[in-house]
Amino acid sequence: MQVLDATQGRDILEELVEVIVDNRQYLSDVDGAIGDGDHGINMAKGFRLCGESIAGQSLSLSKALGTLATTLMGSIGGSMGPLYGSLFMGMAKSVKDKNVLDAKDFGEMLADGQQSLEQISDAKVGDKCLLDTLVPAIESYRQAIEVSDDFPNALQALRNGAQQGRDSTLDLEAKIGRAARLGERSCGHLDAGAVSCCLLLTRLADSTERRLEKAAA
Repeated sequence: MQVLDATQGRDILEELVEVIVDNRQYLSDVDGAIGDGDHGINMAKGFRLCGESIAGQSLSLSKALGTLATTLMGSIGGSMGPLYGSLFMGMAKSVKDKNVLDAKDFGEMLADGQQSLEQISDAKVGDKCLLDTLVPAIESYRQAIEVSDDFPNALQALRNGAQQGRDSTLDLEAKIGRAARLGERSCGHLDAGAVSCCLLLTRLADSTERRLEKAAA
């Protein structure tokens, strides 16, 4: 069985920071089609601040995710700060006392993050939002774990679910946010939150898979 060393949280978090900062312009371009056009700017600001605050520190995955959550809540305006902050805070609390995570623990961490987000939002799958990526990605992961405890296979299911969820927003009519004012005209465009969520889940899966190690006997 393979496990993730959850004491090396800073390294994983730095990769999440990197993927958002590197895609700052792309996310704003996606958002600009039907939104305010500032999603990439705001996300990059929050993630960069977090990256700067943890530089050189030795952090558990729980501590790193908790730091990200509080930073995003305090630095990103609009709905995205609280939404992503709640997601990462739920994940942080889920693995608070764990030094290693197996595939089941990782899945529970994702599910707890989703539950935390849903506690502060009335949004649902089909509204053209980040949940359209998050929910199917986590469900794909859960289904993979039910079949086998193969960690890499489950991470690939997470990636696939995230990408399919992101792409599903192309044909959806926005039900929430600024884009909802456009009605049917919001169709034909990806949702920026769904795109950033896909980037984050994909990078989380990549970063985790690279760090998997054989569990101690």
